[in-house]
Amino acid sequence: MHGSTKSLPVGLSIVSIVCFNFASYVGNGLPLAVLPGHVLNTLGFGTTMAGLVIGLQYLTTLLSRPLAGQLADRFGAKRTVMTGLAILTVSGLLTALAIVLPAAPWVGLTLLMAGRVLQGISSALISTPSCTWAIGLHGPLRTAQVMSWNGIAAYGGTAIGAPLGVLVRDHLGLAGIGIGITLLGFLPLLFAQTRRPAPLLPGVRLPFRSVFMAVLPNGLAVACSSAGFGSLTAFVALYFDSLGWENAAYCLSAFGVAFIFARLASPSALPRFGGYRVVTICMAVQTFGLLLVWLAPSPLVAILGSALTGLGVSWVYPGLAVETLARTPEANRNSALSTLSLFFDLAVGLAGPVMGLVVSGFGLAQVFFCSALLSAIGWVLVLSLHWRQPAARS
Repeated sequence: MHGSTKSLPVGLSIVSIVCFNFASYVGNGLPLAVLPGHVLNTLGFGTTMAGLVIGLQYLTTLLSRPLAGQLADRFGAKRTVMTGLAILTVSGLLTALAIVLPAAPWVGLTLLMAGRVLQGISSALISTPSCTWAIGLHGPLRTAQVMSWNGIAAYGGTAIGAPLGVLVRDHLGLAGIGIGITLLGFLPLLFAQTRRPAPLLPGVRLPFRSVFMAVLPNGLAVACSSAGFGSLTAFVALYFDSLGWENAAYCLSAFGVAFIFARLASPSALPRFGGYRVVTICMAVQTFGLLLVWLAPSPLVAILGSALTGLGVSWVYPGLAVETLARTPEANRNSALSTLSLFFDLAVGLAGPVMGLVVSGFGLAQVFFCSALLSAIGWVLVLSLHWRQPAARS
């Protein structure tokens, strides 16, 4: 049974591992559009509590990243992913219980919050270890291919999850959201048992502080890039409204389509040119795209800018992940990638409140100028990393 991964073609084998991340991201998206209304209208709590119920998961994921990396390095990526899927199953059960249990509102709220905390932990245990599981099976030379498919799984799952949640609520009721999350944990858990584990790598396990400091330069570059994505998702609809434009959703669609197109159209870019070279070009394209959104005289130009931003973002994380892994002892591979993801989480999470301050002081358009400026700083940082390290130029 464990040998079944070996009989699959490499591409299909990689997809059979990163699909666990897809399931996790669909599960993350399911409650986004429907739980705030339940907390406000059914349970009778305020908007602050509704926001807390949603935000709790992302905060927990952020805090769990280092633990997820260390567990995967110590016990193996497969075992860590399966633990995450089991926790996701329990999270769904708690969510369903919170909705169907005839109890006081605070009991329902407590169960919901417990479910969100568990879902946040499960997301950290599934996301990066899924990548390192596939890399461990097929070797570091497949890192770019793994990262490419993993990104498609993550963004695709996010795009599908929220509208699917509305559909489930409308047809099956709110408890269907909890049942859906349960199935997204339990069914992949059964499938995960049939996948071959990656070998545990020998070597010294570095403390988190050492891994963090080693990843820091690449992590800062990831953060500079990811802030643009966070700003676009948080403010482009308000930006369009302020200008009296319609079809802001096309900006996000253009971003997503361009992102996936770049991943599928240039699978050999990283092995051929190296991570830093590709990321340098990508961040230049991203910067130009965000400047276009900022200066756009019409909705069409803003949509084009969003598409260019998607093209630019596409290979930044995989490229920096390749360079990070090249400079990390193999025994600490999971911790290094989990730390890199930490910077992505921080940048996307902080983009909303930080850029909100920019809006209150300077107006909506300046959000995209600030995002372009951050992207340009990231470009300079990556360029300096490229020229400073001989390994990056080989």
